[in-house]
Amino acid sequence: MMESTAEIMSRGMKCLVEQMGIVEAERFISVIIREKFDYTKWQRDYFDVKTPADISKEASQFEKAHPFTGDAIRL
Repeated sequence: MMESTAEIMSRGMKCLVEQMGIVEAERFISVIIREKFDYTKWQRDYFDVKTPADISKEASQFEKAHPFTGDAIRL
């Protein structure tokens, strides 16, 4: 079943608020709008300079700092 745009936006905003707090979530959205943010270009620029070892190391560090608690949002 495909979600409506409103449902996707609601889930996305919920994730942002849970992870960043309401003020930083709103700030993030305003930056994206103001800067005409291109996620695909950002992702390309970010990952193109990283080696697979760099990405693996960052993922491991993130997992240690944010262990899975079973409270993940189910997609």
